[in-house]
Amino acid sequence: MLERTHTVEDAICEPMKEETPRALTLCGWVERQRDLGSLIFFRIRDRWGSLQVKVDQTENPSAHAVASRLRAEYVISVRGHLQLRPPGEHKDEPGGDREVIPEEIQVLAEARTPPFYITDEEPGDENLRLTYRYLDLRRPPMVRVLKLRHQVALEIRNFLDRHGFLEIETPLLTKPTPEGARDFLVPARMHPGKFYALPQSPQLLKQVLMVAGVDRYFQLARCLRDEDLRANRQLEHTQLDLEVSFMSRDQLFALIEELMCSLFEQVGAGRPQSPFPRLTYQEALSRFGTDKPDLRIPAEIHDLTESFAHTEFRVFADAIGSGGSIQGLFIPKLRASRKQEEETGKFVRQQGGAGVVIAHLGHDQSVSGVLKKFMHREQLEAIRRELGLDPEDEGTLVLISGERDSILRVLGQVRLHVWERYQLPRLSDWRFAWVTDFPLYERDEATGELVPAHHPFSLPLPEDMHLLETDPLKVRADSYDLVLNGEELGSGSHRIQDAELQRRVLRNLGMNSDLIEARFGFLLRAYDYGGPPHRGIALGLDRIVMLLSGMHNIRDVIAFPKTTQGTCPLTGAPSEVDRRQLDELKLRGL
Repeated sequence: MLERTHTVEDAICEPMKEETPRALTLCGWVERQRDLGSLIFFRIRDRWGSLQVKVDQTENPSAHAVASRLRAEYVISVRGHLQLRPPGEHKDEPGGDREVIPEEIQVLAEARTPPFYITDEEPGDENLRLTYRYLDLRRPPMVRVLKLRHQVALEIRNFLDRHGFLEIETPLLTKPTPEGARDFLVPARMHPGKFYALPQSPQLLKQVLMVAGVDRYFQLARCLRDEDLRANRQLEHTQLDLEVSFMSRDQLFALIEELMCSLFEQVGAGRPQSPFPRLTYQEALSRFGTDKPDLRIPAEIHDLTESFAHTEFRVFADAIGSGGSIQGLFIPKLRASRKQEEETGKFVRQQGGAGVVIAHLGHDQSVSGVLKKFMHREQLEAIRRELGLDPEDEGTLVLISGERDSILRVLGQVRLHVWERYQLPRLSDWRFAWVTDFPLYERDEATGELVPAHHPFSLPLPEDMHLLETDPLKVRADSYDLVLNGEELGSGSHRIQDAELQRRVLRNLGMNSDLIEARFGFLLRAYDYGGPPHRGIALGLDRIVMLLSGMHNIRDVIAFPKTTQGTCPLTGAPSEVDRRQLDELKLRGL
Protein backbone atom coordinates (compact mmCIF):
# COMPACT_ATOMS: atom_id res chain seq x y z
CA MET A 1 0.00 0.00 0.00
CA LEU A 2 1.22 3.47 -0.82
CA GLU A 3 1.77 5.55 2.32
CA ARG A 4 -0.87 8.27 2.59
CA THR A 5 0.48 11.80 2.83
CA HIS A 6 -2.75 13.84 2.62
CA THR A 7 -6.44 13.49 3.27
CA VAL A 8 -8.83 14.92 0.68
CA GLU A 9 -9.46 17.83 3.02
CA ASP A 10 -5.72 18.53 3.14
CA ALA A 11 -5.61 18.53 -0.65
CA ILE A 12 -8.65 20.82 -0.95
CA CYS A 13 -7.23 23.32 1.57
CA GLU A 14 -3.69 23.25 0.15
CA PRO A 15 -2.67 26.75 -1.06
CA MET A 16 -2.03 26.42 -4.80
CA LYS A 17 -0.31 28.33 -7.57
CA GLU A 18 -0.69 27.23 -11.18
CA GLU A 19 2.99 26.65 -11.74
CA THR A 20 3.66 24.65 -8.57
CA PRO A 21 1.96 21.23 -8.51
CA ARG A 22 2.10 19.48 -5.14
CA ALA A 23 3.14 15.84 -4.68
CA LEU A 24 0.72 13.78 -2.61
CA THR A 25 -0.70 10.33 -1.98
CA LEU A 26 -4.42 9.88 -1.26
CA CYS A 27 -6.26 6.78 -0.06
CA GLY A 28 -9.99 6.16 -0.21
CA TRP A 29 -12.93 4.85 -2.22
CA VAL A 30 -13.81 5.32 -5.88
CA GLU A 31 -16.90 7.49 -6.19
CA ARG A 32 -17.84 8.43 -9.76
CA GLN A 33 -16.07 7.37 -12.94
CA ARG A 34 -16.26 8.64 -16.53
CA ASP A 35 -14.36 6.65 -19.16
CA LEU A 36 -13.79 8.77 -22.28
CA GLY A 37 -11.35 6.37 -23.85
CA SER A 38 -7.89 7.86 -23.59
CA LEU A 39 -9.08 10.04 -20.70
CA ILE A 40 -10.60 8.62 -17.53
CA PHE A 41 -12.02 10.80 -14.74
CA PHE A 42 -13.01 9.49 -11.31
CA ARG A 43 -13.40 10.88 -7.83
CA ILE A 44 -11.59 9.55 -4.80
CA ARG A 45 -13.52 9.87 -1.54
CA ASP A 46 -12.43 9.60 2.06
CA ARG A 47 -14.04 10.70 5.32
CA TRP A 48 -13.13 14.33 4.64
CA GLY A 49 -14.50 14.75 1.11
CA SER A 50 -13.91 13.82 -2.52
CA LEU A 51 -11.62 15.07 -5.30
CA GLN A 52 -11.32 14.52 -9.03
CA VAL A 53 -8.53 12.35 -10.47
CA LYS A 54 -7.70 12.72 -14.19
CA VAL A 55 -5.86 9.86 -15.93
CA ASP A 56 -4.41 10.48 -19.43
CA GLN A 57 -3.44 7.32 -21.32
CA THR A 58 -0.80 9.11 -23.36
CA GLU A 59 0.96 10.41 -20.25
CA ASN A 60 0.66 7.32 -18.02
CA PRO A 61 -0.45 4.10 -19.73
CA SER A 62 0.01 1.95 -16.60
CA ALA A 63 -2.15 4.19 -14.40
CA HIS A 64 -4.74 4.34 -17.19
CA ALA A 65 -4.84 0.55 -17.35
CA VAL A 66 -5.59 0.34 -13.63
CA ALA A 67 -8.15 3.17 -13.80
CA SER A 68 -10.00 1.44 -16.63
CA ARG A 69 -10.99 -1.45 -14.35
CA LEU A 70 -12.00 0.63 -11.34
CA ARG A 71 -15.60 0.34 -10.18
CA ALA A 72 -17.67 2.18 -7.57
CA GLU A 73 -16.45 1.67 -3.98
CA TYR A 74 -13.13 0.04 -4.90
CA VAL A 75 -10.57 0.93 -2.23
CA ILE A 76 -7.52 2.55 -3.81
CA SER A 77 -4.43 4.62 -3.17
CA VAL A 78 -3.29 7.26 -5.66
CA ARG A 79 0.21 8.72 -5.79
CA GLY A 80 0.65 11.76 -7.99
CA HIS A 81 0.53 15.52 -7.92
CA LEU A 82 -2.15 18.09 -7.28
CA GLN A 83 -2.64 20.81 -9.86
CA LEU A 84 -5.14 23.54 -10.64
CA ARG A 85 -7.72 22.87 -13.31
CA PRO A 86 -7.91 25.21 -16.32
CA PRO A 87 -10.11 28.23 -15.41
CA GLY A 88 -12.94 27.11 -17.70
CA GLU A 89 -13.17 23.73 -15.92
CA HIS A 90 -13.63 24.98 -12.34
CA LYS A 91 -16.61 23.50 -10.49
CA ASP A 92 -18.60 25.24 -7.77
CA GLU A 93 -17.79 22.70 -5.07
CA PRO A 94 -15.06 22.12 -2.48
CA GLY A 95 -11.88 21.32 -4.42
CA GLY A 96 -13.57 22.19 -7.71
CA ASP A 97 -10.59 24.28 -8.82
CA ARG A 98 -8.08 21.40 -8.67
CA GLU A 99 -7.49 17.78 -9.59
CA VAL A 100 -5.02 14.96 -9.05
CA ILE A 101 -2.79 13.72 -11.89
CA PRO A 102 -1.76 10.19 -10.88
CA GLU A 103 1.62 8.61 -11.30
CA GLU A 104 0.55 5.34 -9.69
CA ILE A 105 -2.80 3.80 -8.72
CA GLN A 106 -3.07 0.76 -6.48
CA VAL A 107 -6.25 -1.25 -5.92
CA LEU A 108 -6.33 -2.17 -2.23
CA ALA A 109 -9.71 -3.93 -2.28
CA GLU A 110 -12.35 -4.63 -4.89
CA ALA A 111 -16.06 -4.14 -4.11
CA ARG A 112 -19.33 -5.64 -5.23
CA THR A 113 -21.92 -3.32 -6.76
CA PRO A 114 -23.57 -1.55 -3.77
CA PRO A 115 -27.34 -2.02 -3.28
CA PHE A 116 -27.73 1.79 -3.30
CA TYR A 117 -25.75 4.80 -4.43
CA ILE A 118 -23.33 6.39 -1.94
CA THR A 119 -24.59 9.94 -2.43
CA ASP A 120 -26.23 12.79 -0.52
CA GLU A 121 -29.64 11.43 -1.48
CA GLU A 122 -31.08 9.11 1.13
CA PRO A 123 -32.01 5.59 -0.02
CA GLY A 124 -35.72 5.03 0.41
CA ASP A 125 -35.63 1.65 2.16
CA GLU A 126 -34.51 2.18 5.77
CA ASN A 127 -34.18 -1.56 6.41
CA LEU A 128 -31.80 -1.77 3.45
CA ARG A 129 -29.77 1.13 4.84
CA LEU A 130 -29.47 -0.54 8.23
CA THR A 131 -28.63 -3.93 6.74
CA TYR A 132 -25.73 -2.32 4.86
CA ARG A 133 -25.00 0.28 7.51
CA TYR A 134 -21.28 0.26 6.66
CA LEU A 135 -22.25 1.58 3.22
CA ASP A 136 -24.84 4.01 4.58
CA LEU A 137 -22.24 5.51 6.91
CA ARG A 138 -20.06 6.35 3.90
CA ARG A 139 -22.71 8.77 2.61
CA PRO A 140 -21.70 12.42 3.17
CA PRO A 141 -24.79 13.29 5.31
CA MET A 142 -24.01 10.42 7.68
CA VAL A 143 -20.33 11.38 7.84
CA ARG A 144 -21.39 14.91 8.79
CA VAL A 145 -23.64 13.55 11.55
CA LEU A 146 -20.83 11.41 13.00
CA LYS A 147 -18.50 14.41 12.97
CA LEU A 148 -21.14 16.58 14.62
CA ARG A 149 -21.79 13.97 17.30
CA HIS A 150 -18.07 13.80 18.07
CA GLN A 151 -17.85 17.59 18.22
CA VAL A 152 -20.86 17.83 20.56
CA ALA A 153 -19.38 15.23 22.94
CA LEU A 154 -15.99 16.96 22.86
CA GLU A 155 -17.46 20.41 23.57
CA ILE A 156 -19.50 19.03 26.49
CA ARG A 157 -16.42 17.40 28.03
CA ASN A 158 -14.29 20.51 27.61
CA PHE A 159 -16.97 22.81 29.05
CA LEU A 160 -17.64 20.69 32.12
CA ASP A 161 -13.93 20.17 32.73
CA ARG A 162 -13.50 23.96 32.84
CA HIS A 163 -16.27 24.10 35.45
CA GLY A 164 -14.70 21.59 37.83
CA PHE A 165 -16.61 18.43 36.91
CA LEU A 166 -15.19 14.91 37.08
CA GLU A 167 -16.15 12.37 34.43
CA ILE A 168 -16.81 9.11 36.30
CA GLU A 169 -18.08 5.85 34.82
CA THR A 170 -20.77 3.90 36.63
CA PRO A 171 -21.30 0.15 36.08
CA LEU A 172 -23.44 -1.35 33.34
CA LEU A 173 -24.30 -4.35 35.52
CA THR A 174 -26.43 -3.11 38.39
CA LYS A 175 -29.66 -3.98 40.21
CA PRO A 176 -33.21 -3.34 39.00
CA THR A 177 -34.82 -0.05 40.07
CA PRO A 178 -38.23 1.41 39.18
CA GLU A 179 -37.58 4.18 36.64
CA GLY A 180 -40.68 4.06 34.46
CA ALA A 181 -39.67 1.44 31.87
CA ARG A 182 -38.87 -2.25 31.81
CA ASP A 183 -35.32 -3.32 32.63
CA PHE A 184 -33.09 -5.41 30.41
CA LEU A 185 -32.14 -8.29 32.69
CA VAL A 186 -28.86 -10.22 32.61
CA PRO A 187 -28.70 -13.65 34.30
CA ALA A 188 -25.92 -13.87 36.88
CA ARG A 189 -24.16 -17.17 36.05
CA MET A 190 -22.33 -17.33 39.39
CA HIS A 191 -25.57 -16.64 41.30
CA PRO A 192 -28.28 -18.88 39.81
CA GLY A 193 -31.75 -17.39 39.96
CA LYS A 194 -30.44 -13.84 40.34
CA PHE A 195 -30.16 -11.14 37.71
CA TYR A 196 -28.33 -7.94 36.97
CA ALA A 197 -30.17 -5.10 35.24
CA LEU A 198 -28.68 -2.93 32.55
CA PRO A 199 -29.07 0.69 33.74
CA GLN A 200 -32.00 2.80 32.62
CA SER A 201 -29.87 5.62 34.01
CA PRO A 202 -27.08 5.96 36.59
CA GLN A 203 -29.58 7.69 38.92
CA LEU A 204 -28.85 6.08 42.28
CA LEU A 205 -25.12 5.69 41.83
CA LYS A 206 -24.64 9.34 40.89
CA GLN A 207 -26.50 10.24 44.10
CA VAL A 208 -24.12 7.96 45.99
CA LEU A 209 -21.24 9.86 44.35
CA MET A 210 -22.62 13.05 45.88
CA VAL A 211 -22.60 11.41 49.32
CA ALA A 212 -19.00 10.40 48.55
CA GLY A 213 -18.09 14.07 48.19
CA VAL A 214 -17.48 14.13 44.41
CA ASP A 215 -19.51 17.38 44.30
CA ARG A 216 -19.62 17.74 40.48
CA TYR A 217 -20.01 14.61 38.38
CA PHE A 218 -20.85 13.88 34.77
CA GLN A 219 -20.60 11.12 32.21
CA LEU A 220 -21.85 10.45 28.70
CA ALA A 221 -23.78 7.47 29.91
CA ARG A 222 -25.17 4.57 27.93
CA CYS A 223 -28.73 3.87 29.10
CA LEU A 224 -30.99 0.96 28.16
CA ARG A 225 -34.76 0.75 28.45
CA ASP A 226 -37.01 -2.03 27.21
CA GLU A 227 -39.77 0.18 25.87
CA ASP A 228 -41.74 0.61 22.66
CA LEU A 229 -39.82 2.61 20.07
CA ARG A 230 -40.76 5.76 18.17
CA ALA A 231 -38.97 8.54 16.29
CA ASN A 232 -37.12 9.95 19.30
CA ARG A 233 -36.55 6.75 21.29
CA GLN A 234 -34.27 3.74 21.04
CA LEU A 235 -33.72 0.71 23.25
CA GLU A 236 -30.32 2.20 24.09
CA HIS A 237 -29.34 5.82 24.08
CA THR A 238 -26.62 8.15 25.29
CA GLN A 239 -27.30 10.90 27.78
CA LEU A 240 -25.29 13.64 29.39
CA ASP A 241 -25.71 12.59 33.00
CA LEU A 242 -24.86 15.31 35.50
CA GLU A 243 -25.13 15.73 39.28
CA VAL A 244 -24.02 18.56 41.59
CA SER A 245 -23.94 19.25 45.32
CA PHE A 246 -24.59 22.54 47.13
CA MET A 247 -26.07 24.21 44.04
CA SER A 248 -29.42 26.00 43.85
CA ARG A 249 -31.86 25.51 41.01
CA ASP A 250 -31.01 28.96 39.64
CA GLN A 251 -27.31 28.09 39.65
CA LEU A 252 -27.87 24.78 37.86
CA PHE A 253 -30.13 26.41 35.27
CA ALA A 254 -27.51 29.09 34.62
CA LEU A 255 -24.83 26.42 34.18
CA ILE A 256 -26.90 24.36 31.72
CA GLU A 257 -27.93 27.47 29.78
CA GLU A 258 -24.30 28.50 29.44
CA LEU A 259 -23.42 24.96 28.32
CA MET A 260 -26.16 24.88 25.67
CA CYS A 261 -25.40 28.36 24.35
CA SER A 262 -21.67 27.62 24.18
CA LEU A 263 -22.26 24.22 22.57
CA PHE A 264 -24.60 25.51 19.87
CA GLU A 265 -22.28 28.40 19.10
CA GLN A 266 -19.18 26.18 18.92
CA VAL A 267 -20.75 23.76 16.43
CA GLY A 268 -21.87 26.61 14.18
CA ALA A 269 -25.59 26.55 14.97
CA GLY A 270 -25.73 30.11 16.32
CA ARG A 271 -26.12 31.23 19.91
CA PRO A 272 -29.62 30.66 21.33
CA GLN A 273 -31.41 33.43 23.20
CA SER A 274 -30.86 33.34 26.95
CA PRO A 275 -31.85 33.26 29.73
CA PHE A 276 -34.28 30.52 28.82
CA PRO A 277 -37.93 31.24 29.75
CA ARG A 278 -39.36 29.28 32.66
CA LEU A 279 -42.85 27.81 32.84
CA THR A 280 -44.42 25.74 35.56
CA TYR A 281 -45.94 22.45 34.48
CA GLN A 282 -49.45 23.82 34.99
CA GLU A 283 -48.63 27.02 33.11
CA ALA A 284 -47.25 25.05 30.16
CA LEU A 285 -50.43 22.95 29.96
CA SER A 286 -52.67 26.01 30.26
CA ARG A 287 -50.86 28.07 27.62
CA PHE A 288 -49.66 25.42 25.18
CA GLY A 289 -51.54 22.20 25.93
CA THR A 290 -48.33 20.25 26.52
CA ASP A 291 -45.42 20.02 28.95
CA LYS A 292 -42.94 20.33 26.05
CA PRO A 293 -44.06 23.45 24.20
CA ASP A 294 -42.62 24.53 20.86
CA LEU A 295 -42.09 28.24 21.51
CA ARG A 296 -41.32 28.93 17.85
CA ILE A 297 -45.08 28.84 17.23
CA PRO A 298 -46.49 32.33 17.95
CA ALA A 299 -49.82 31.22 19.42
CA GLU A 300 -51.14 30.35 22.86
CA ILE A 301 -54.27 28.75 24.27
CA HIS A 302 -56.68 31.04 26.13
CA ASP A 303 -59.39 30.22 28.63
CA LEU A 304 -62.53 31.91 27.23
CA THR A 305 -65.02 30.37 29.66
CA GLU A 306 -65.83 33.70 31.29
CA SER A 307 -66.23 35.39 27.92
CA PHE A 308 -68.93 32.85 27.01
CA ALA A 309 -70.53 32.74 30.46
CA HIS A 310 -73.83 34.19 29.17
CA THR A 311 -73.71 32.84 25.63
CA GLU A 312 -76.85 31.72 23.85
CA PHE A 313 -74.85 29.22 21.81
CA ARG A 314 -76.25 25.95 23.16
CA VAL A 315 -73.11 23.79 22.77
CA PHE A 316 -70.99 26.17 24.85
CA ALA A 317 -73.73 26.93 27.35
CA ASP A 318 -74.26 23.21 28.04
CA ALA A 319 -70.52 22.64 28.45
CA ILE A 320 -70.20 25.48 30.96
CA GLY A 321 -73.33 24.39 32.77
CA SER A 322 -71.90 20.90 33.30
CA GLY A 323 -68.65 22.25 34.79
CA GLY A 324 -66.61 22.29 31.59
CA SER A 325 -64.72 25.13 29.99
CA ILE A 326 -64.23 26.86 26.65
CA GLN A 327 -60.61 27.01 25.43
CA GLY A 328 -59.51 28.89 22.34
CA LEU A 329 -56.46 28.94 20.08
CA PHE A 330 -56.02 32.03 17.91
CA ILE A 331 -54.04 31.56 14.69
CA PRO A 332 -52.90 35.01 13.55
CA LYS A 333 -53.31 36.09 9.89
CA LEU A 334 -54.84 32.78 8.82
CA ARG A 335 -58.17 32.99 7.04
CA ALA A 336 -59.12 29.34 7.02
CA SER A 337 -60.86 28.05 3.92
CA ARG A 338 -63.86 25.76 4.18
CA LYS A 339 -61.58 22.82 3.41
CA GLN A 340 -59.10 23.87 6.12
CA GLU A 341 -61.91 24.23 8.65
CA GLU A 342 -63.16 20.73 7.79
CA GLU A 343 -59.64 19.27 8.04
CA THR A 344 -59.06 20.95 11.41
CA GLY A 345 -62.42 19.79 12.75
CA LYS A 346 -61.66 16.24 11.65
CA PHE A 347 -58.24 16.40 13.33
CA VAL A 348 -59.85 17.61 16.59
CA ARG A 349 -62.25 14.66 16.55
CA GLN A 350 -59.38 12.25 15.85
CA GLN A 351 -57.64 13.58 18.97
CA GLY A 352 -60.74 12.90 21.07
CA GLY A 353 -62.15 16.43 21.05
CA ALA A 354 -65.78 17.44 20.52
CA GLY A 355 -67.75 20.65 20.40
CA VAL A 356 -65.25 22.35 18.08
CA VAL A 357 -66.13 25.70 16.53
CA ILE A 358 -63.93 27.60 14.05
CA ALA A 359 -64.47 31.30 13.43
CA HIS A 360 -62.64 34.09 11.63
CA LEU A 361 -62.02 37.30 13.56
CA GLY A 362 -61.63 40.23 11.18
CA HIS A 363 -59.65 43.44 11.69
CA ASP A 364 -62.96 45.30 11.26
CA GLN A 365 -64.21 43.69 14.50
CA SER A 366 -66.27 41.19 12.53
CA VAL A 367 -66.76 37.49 13.24
CA SER A 368 -67.72 34.78 10.77
CA GLY A 369 -69.02 31.28 11.12
CA VAL A 370 -71.63 29.71 13.36
CA LEU A 371 -70.89 32.11 16.23
CA LYS A 372 -71.84 35.19 14.22
CA LYS A 373 -75.50 35.16 15.19
CA PHE A 374 -74.79 34.35 18.86
CA MET A 375 -72.12 36.98 19.58
CA HIS A 376 -72.85 40.63 20.30
CA ARG A 377 -70.27 43.40 19.97
CA GLU A 378 -69.37 43.64 23.69
CA GLN A 379 -68.77 39.90 23.87
CA LEU A 380 -66.53 40.01 20.79
CA GLU A 381 -64.55 42.89 22.27
CA ALA A 382 -64.09 40.94 25.51
CA ILE A 383 -62.79 37.92 23.57
CA ARG A 384 -60.37 40.07 21.58
CA ARG A 385 -59.08 41.59 24.84
CA GLU A 386 -58.62 38.14 26.35
CA LEU A 387 -56.68 37.07 23.25
CA GLY A 388 -54.51 40.19 23.49
CA LEU A 389 -55.41 41.37 19.98
CA ASP A 390 -54.83 44.84 18.63
CA PRO A 391 -57.64 46.43 16.54
CA GLU A 392 -55.87 45.61 13.26
CA ASP A 393 -55.22 41.94 14.15
CA GLU A 394 -57.16 39.22 12.37
CA GLY A 395 -57.02 35.47 12.11
CA THR A 396 -58.75 32.17 12.80
CA LEU A 397 -60.03 31.18 16.25
CA VAL A 398 -60.39 27.47 17.08
CA LEU A 399 -62.69 26.90 20.07
CA ILE A 400 -63.28 23.62 21.91
CA SER A 401 -65.63 22.97 24.81
CA GLY A 402 -65.46 20.21 27.37
CA GLU A 403 -63.42 18.97 30.32
CA ARG A 404 -60.57 21.43 30.76
CA ASP A 405 -57.50 19.18 30.92
CA SER A 406 -58.55 16.99 28.01
CA ILE A 407 -59.37 19.88 25.65
CA LEU A 408 -56.13 21.66 26.55
CA ARG A 409 -54.19 18.63 25.32
CA VAL A 410 -56.32 18.47 22.16
CA LEU A 411 -55.67 22.15 21.42
CA GLY A 412 -51.97 21.54 22.06
CA GLN A 413 -52.04 18.97 19.26
CA VAL A 414 -54.08 21.31 17.03
CA ARG A 415 -51.47 24.03 17.56
CA LEU A 416 -48.68 21.76 16.27
CA HIS A 417 -50.79 20.26 13.48
CA VAL A 418 -51.98 23.55 11.99
CA TRP A 419 -48.49 25.07 11.89
CA GLU A 420 -47.05 21.93 10.30
CA ARG A 421 -49.95 21.24 7.92
CA TYR A 422 -50.17 24.80 6.51
CA GLN A 423 -46.47 25.69 6.87
CA LEU A 424 -47.21 28.80 8.92
CA PRO A 425 -44.27 31.05 9.88
CA ARG A 426 -42.36 30.28 13.07
CA LEU A 427 -39.96 32.27 15.18
CA SER A 428 -36.16 31.83 15.21
CA ASP A 429 -34.49 28.42 15.07
CA TRP A 430 -33.68 27.68 18.73
CA ARG A 431 -36.30 28.24 21.43
CA PHE A 432 -35.35 26.67 24.75
CA ALA A 433 -37.59 26.61 27.81
CA TRP A 434 -37.55 25.22 31.34
CA VAL A 435 -40.70 23.49 32.56
CA THR A 436 -40.72 23.17 36.35
CA ASP A 437 -42.69 21.85 39.33
CA PHE A 438 -44.03 18.61 37.85
CA PRO A 439 -46.36 16.41 39.91
CA LEU A 440 -44.43 13.96 42.09
CA TYR A 441 -46.97 11.23 41.36
CA GLU A 442 -49.52 10.37 38.71
CA ARG A 443 -52.15 7.68 38.34
CA ASP A 444 -51.37 4.69 36.13
CA GLU A 445 -54.21 4.52 33.59
CA ALA A 446 -54.11 0.73 33.35
CA THR A 447 -53.88 -0.20 37.04
CA GLY A 448 -55.07 2.94 38.82
CA GLU A 449 -52.02 2.79 41.08
CA LEU A 450 -49.79 5.70 42.02
CA VAL A 451 -46.58 5.82 39.98
CA PRO A 452 -43.78 8.39 39.90
CA ALA A 453 -44.28 11.17 37.33
CA HIS A 454 -40.48 11.29 36.88
CA HIS A 455 -38.86 9.06 39.50
CA PRO A 456 -39.35 8.63 43.25
CA PHE A 457 -36.09 10.35 44.27
CA SER A 458 -37.25 13.93 43.57
CA LEU A 459 -37.71 16.24 46.55
CA PRO A 460 -41.30 17.40 47.12
CA LEU A 461 -41.78 21.16 47.20
CA PRO A 462 -41.77 22.35 50.83
CA GLU A 463 -45.24 23.89 50.54
CA ASP A 464 -46.70 20.53 49.43
CA MET A 465 -44.93 18.33 51.97
CA HIS A 466 -48.01 18.15 54.24
CA LEU A 467 -50.02 16.52 51.42
CA LEU A 468 -47.66 13.57 51.02
CA GLU A 469 -49.86 11.07 52.85
CA THR A 470 -53.28 12.77 52.59
CA ASP A 471 -53.40 13.93 48.94
CA PRO A 472 -50.28 12.70 47.13
CA LEU A 473 -51.53 13.55 43.62
CA LYS A 474 -51.41 17.24 44.56
CA VAL A 475 -47.77 17.06 45.64
CA ARG A 476 -45.39 18.86 43.29
CA ALA A 477 -41.70 18.07 43.06
CA ASP A 478 -38.72 20.36 42.63
CA SER A 479 -38.30 18.79 39.19
CA TYR A 480 -37.72 20.28 35.77
CA ASP A 481 -37.45 19.49 32.07
CA LEU A 482 -35.36 21.27 29.47
CA VAL A 483 -37.33 21.64 26.23
CA LEU A 484 -36.13 22.74 22.79
CA ASN A 485 -38.46 23.37 19.85
CA GLY A 486 -41.08 21.03 21.26
CA GLU A 487 -38.62 18.23 22.08
CA GLU A 488 -37.89 17.22 25.65
CA LEU A 489 -34.08 17.22 25.87
CA GLY A 490 -33.99 15.90 29.40
CA SER A 491 -35.21 15.94 32.97
CA GLY A 492 -33.80 16.61 36.39
CA SER A 493 -34.70 17.41 39.96
CA HIS A 494 -33.57 18.31 43.46
CA ARG A 495 -33.00 14.92 45.09
CA ILE A 496 -34.22 13.68 48.43
CA GLN A 497 -31.31 13.51 50.89
CA ASP A 498 -33.20 12.43 54.00
CA ALA A 499 -33.66 8.68 54.45
CA GLU A 500 -36.98 8.91 56.30
CA LEU A 501 -38.50 11.26 53.72
CA GLN A 502 -37.36 8.88 50.99
CA ARG A 503 -39.15 6.04 52.77
CA ARG A 504 -42.37 8.11 52.94
CA VAL A 505 -42.25 8.81 49.20
CA LEU A 506 -41.67 5.12 48.42
CA ARG A 507 -44.47 3.91 50.73
CA ASN A 508 -46.98 5.81 48.59
CA LEU A 509 -45.94 3.53 45.73
CA GLY A 510 -47.11 0.48 47.68
CA MET A 511 -43.68 -0.57 48.94
CA ASN A 512 -43.38 -1.96 52.44
CA SER A 513 -40.29 -1.57 54.63
CA ASP A 514 -38.77 -4.89 53.56
CA LEU A 515 -39.10 -4.09 49.85
CA ILE A 516 -37.70 -0.58 50.35
CA GLU A 517 -34.71 -2.03 52.18
CA ALA A 518 -34.13 -4.72 49.56
CA ARG A 519 -34.19 -2.28 46.66
CA PHE A 520 -32.79 0.92 48.12
CA GLY A 521 -31.15 0.04 51.41
CA PHE A 522 -27.68 0.91 50.08
CA LEU A 523 -28.82 4.45 49.22
CA LEU A 524 -30.66 5.01 52.50
CA ARG A 525 -27.66 3.81 54.51
CA ALA A 526 -25.45 6.22 52.58
CA TYR A 527 -27.66 9.12 53.70
CA ASP A 528 -27.03 8.13 57.32
CA TYR A 529 -23.41 9.17 56.79
CA GLY A 530 -24.04 12.73 55.69
CA GLY A 531 -25.77 13.25 52.36
CA PRO A 532 -25.36 16.79 50.98
CA PRO A 533 -28.16 18.67 49.22
CA HIS A 534 -27.80 17.71 45.58
CA ARG A 535 -29.60 17.95 42.29
CA GLY A 536 -28.98 16.95 38.71
CA ILE A 537 -30.18 16.57 35.17
CA ALA A 538 -29.83 14.13 32.27
CA LEU A 539 -29.90 15.45 28.70
CA GLY A 540 -30.34 13.21 25.67
CA LEU A 541 -27.21 13.46 23.53
CA ASP A 542 -28.95 11.74 20.61
CA ARG A 543 -31.80 14.26 20.63
CA ILE A 544 -29.41 17.21 20.80
CA VAL A 545 -27.49 15.92 17.77
CA MET A 546 -30.76 15.13 15.96
CA LEU A 547 -31.95 18.73 16.32
CA LEU A 548 -28.58 20.27 15.46
CA SER A 549 -28.25 18.12 12.33
CA GLY A 550 -31.81 18.75 11.12
CA MET A 551 -32.64 15.04 11.22
CA HIS A 552 -36.12 13.91 12.26
CA ASN A 553 -35.26 10.54 13.78
CA ILE A 554 -32.57 9.69 16.31
CA ARG A 555 -31.84 6.50 14.35
CA ASP A 556 -30.08 8.79 11.86
CA VAL A 557 -27.66 10.14 14.47
CA ILE A 558 -26.70 6.78 16.00
CA ALA A 559 -24.05 4.72 14.24
CA PHE A 560 -25.77 1.36 14.73
CA PRO A 561 -29.41 1.87 15.74
CA LYS A 562 -32.25 -0.58 16.17
CA THR A 563 -35.39 -0.66 14.02
CA THR A 564 -38.84 0.13 15.42
CA GLN A 565 -39.16 -3.61 16.03
CA GLY A 566 -36.04 -3.55 18.21
CA THR A 567 -33.88 -5.49 15.75
CA CYS A 568 -30.48 -4.84 14.18
CA PRO A 569 -30.62 -5.78 10.46
CA LEU A 570 -26.82 -5.54 10.24
CA THR A 571 -25.97 -8.16 12.89
CA GLY A 572 -29.28 -10.03 13.15
CA ALA A 573 -29.69 -9.19 16.84
CA PRO A 574 -31.54 -10.33 18.87
CA SER A 575 -30.71 -13.94 18.13
CA GLU A 576 -31.08 -17.35 19.70
CA VAL A 577 -28.34 -18.81 21.88
CA ASP A 578 -27.24 -22.41 22.05
CA ARG A 579 -28.39 -24.91 24.65
CA ARG A 580 -25.02 -24.97 26.42
CA GLN A 581 -25.18 -21.26 27.20
CA LEU A 582 -28.68 -21.61 28.64
CA ASP A 583 -27.56 -24.56 30.78
CA GLU A 584 -24.65 -22.55 32.19
CA LEU A 585 -27.11 -19.85 33.22
CA LYS A 586 -29.58 -22.38 34.67
CA LEU A 587 -32.22 -21.15 32.21
CA ARG A 588 -34.80 -23.18 30.37
CA GLY A 589 -35.45 -22.59 26.64
CA LEU A 590 -38.90 -21.92 25.23
